[in-house]
Amino acid sequence: MRRHRTAAGILLAVGALFAGGLVQAGAAGAAPSAPAAAARTASAAAQHRARAFWTAERMRGATPLDLLLSGKAAERLKSPGRHGPSTTVAPTRPSLASFPQAGGPWTGGGAVTATSGRVFFTFQGRTASCTGNAVTSQNSSTVLTAGHCVKYQGSWHTNWVFVPGYDNGNAPYGQWTAATTLTTPQWEASEDINYDVGAAVVSPVNGRTLTSVVGAQGIQFNGGYTKPMYSFGFPAASPYDGTKLVYCSGTSSKDFLFSQDHGLGCNMTGGSSGGPWFTGFTEASGTGLQVSVNSFGYTFLPNRMFGPYFGDVVKALYDKAQTA
Repeated sequence: MRRHRTAAGILLAVGALFAGGLVQAGAAGAAPSAPAAAARTASAAAQHRARAFWTAERMRGATPLDLLLSGKAAERLKSPGRHGPSTTVAPTRPSLASFPQAGGPWTGGGAVTATSGRVFFTFQGRTASCTGNAVTSQNSSTVLTAGHCVKYQGSWHTNWVFVPGYDNGNAPYGQWTAATTLTTPQWEASEDINYDVGAAVVSPVNGRTLTSVVGAQGIQFNGGYTKPMYSFGFPAASPYDGTKLVYCSGTSSKDFLFSQDHGLGCNMTGGSSGGPWFTGFTEASGTGLQVSVNSFGYTFLPNRMFGPYFGDVVKALYDKAQTA
């Protein structure tokens, strides 16, 4: 995340495209129970154009999207509200690193090197990038990312593709275009940072579904706070360049300031937004249970990342995506 020298800003974690107004975070209010997720579909022709659009050169040149929240968006911070029972979906498949880690290249191998990847899209005529992760799902085609990586400032992103295992312009597992992108109703309506979660249902490639090719990570809802966590992403703003999978690890905390999100010591920069957070992560196999995504950082708290709590609202989003 790029940091700005102010004590009153909340900054999305996607990277440097252009600067906007700094914001004052506001009070929390009650959140509704889990209504239906918002979604956008792409025609077969639009998906074909997206595949053709994202050449290796364009992927290398895509700028991580660094957008400051508008004042109104920040003022609408809400509590995630009550949570239902804990729900866990087990991983589909299964060099050690250090713990804790404030940010560094992932050298441990394992499933995470294939399930995670860069997300590319067009936003307001500009090429931009985020991070995403393939999760276990009924349709074997579901990717989780941040809400602002599918929709922002009232516009759904176009030319949306997921490149698992991205490697400096190369797509070792192919490019997977989104047939449908989805987000929580709270993010769709007011860009509430507590619900900054998005999903994509990607179309098959050569007759095969995404997770039959790259595998899938597990996912957990209502799993609680304050636990060992691993966060992954493809940060592309200095000092990173988007070519490597980077990770952070440590014991998470609950945000004591303005949101109800998880916090983790992490120096990842723009482009890492949407990258997965895991609990129960096993370094040897590179598998875990996804419980959040890289979302934002406070400008006055450098080297700390925050990610939304996966509660009932996010479970409703996941359920809609996995059956799409």
